Amino acid sequence: MLSKTQFIFSYLNHNLKPTATNPFINFQTKPISSLKVVWRKDFKLDQAIEIDKRYRLCARVVKEVLNEPGQVIPLRYLEKRRERMGLAVKVRTFLTKNPGLFTSYYDKIKPKTQPVEFIRVSDRLKDFLEEEERVYSENEHWIMSKLCKLLMMSKDRVLSVDKLVHVKREFGFPNDFLVNLVPKYPQYFRLVGCPGEGQSFLELVSWEPEFAKSVIERRAEEESRLTGIRVRPNFHVKLPSGFFLRKEMREWVRDWMELDYVSPYEDVSQLDQASREMEKRTVGVFHELLSLSLHKRVPVPILGKFSDEYRFSNAFSSVFTRHSGIFYMSLKGGIKTAMLREAYKGDKLIDRDPLLQIKDKFAELLEEGWRVRAEQLRYHREAVNKDMEMMAMKNVEYDKHACDE
Repeated sequence: MLSKTQFIFSYLNHNLKPTATNPFINFQTKPISSLKVVWRKDFKLDQAIEIDKRYRLCARVVKEVLNEPGQVIPLRYLEKRRERMGLAVKVRTFLTKNPGLFTSYYDKIKPKTQPVEFIRVSDRLKDFLEEEERVYSENEHWIMSKLCKLLMMSKDRVLSVDKLVHVKREFGFPNDFLVNLVPKYPQYFRLVGCPGEGQSFLELVSWEPEFAKSVIERRAEEESRLTGIRVRPNFHVKLPSGFFLRKEMREWVRDWMELDYVSPYEDVSQLDQASREMEKRTVGVFHELLSLSLHKRVPVPILGKFSDEYRFSNAFSSVFTRHSGIFYMSLKGGIKTAMLREAYKGDKLIDRDPLLQIKDKFAELLEEGWRVRAEQLRYHREAVNKDMEMMAMKNVEYDKHACDE
């Protein structure tokens, strides 16, 4: 039975006829940047992003309230931030459609002013926040290792604090990771400067060999252990149905796949930025970054913020279309999002990050509120229909009585 890698090579070799002793020698003189692959829409992977859209919007509103002093805010103040939060409806309409997140009450903003409506987190949302803390606590080692890995892949083993804060949602870092998590591990992290006060950086103090193995390397080790045969680390290529590469691109991919895997944790300062080996390393870094992310996908502009730290070229985003069997670049919502194909079956994640328990709990909270609202609407419709039936019956009786007279 063919292994996955052998199957890929079999596919790429299909109907290829070498024209010289070395079938790649003429083609390989072309620069990587000249290799073009037509982008093709993947409806299933786009759907995976669409499914999460409603949850992300609700989480954005919750975060806005939680960041307020005392976790309360006047309704009219929140309404003024509607555009910034991306709300297409008025805040009151949003609250009606998503019951269970907040409760409202009236209070004065200033002593001599009239009471206005405030909103605060509900008891159910407070329970969720406690559950969130528990999940973070149980997975603290995993979060710490992710942070180490991000630093270990960077060229100087140091990353801007502002950039790390910007990607905390993508990788599942808690809001207070710089304050409560980083100081717990002085053997790994050193915070240089004060976050929020000019330039500040997180620096790796010591190298941890346990963390310096990529997902691909661990997978190869596991396959070798199970089969008793040494398996070379390499990428899984899963071309979407109906997708075909041009002949010269198939030749290049076949040859490129034969190159030794370059770990994203290796020092590659000696590699030429335009070489195929550097391309192998760049794909490896993106594969590892997406594997470490919560949903195995990250918006391309966010990845671009780390171009210097991870040695990405200016045209790094072309990697996602050039290697369409490894990645998919979604254009859903007008934002380019890099996705890891092997992580999905249809629109569902296969290998779920343990921190996704938090999202699951939040989804349960939202869906319970939606069920309650659906029931209320159903009862309301039934009451209206009953009233209309009774009115119709009264009208019939009235008309009958009038005819009798």
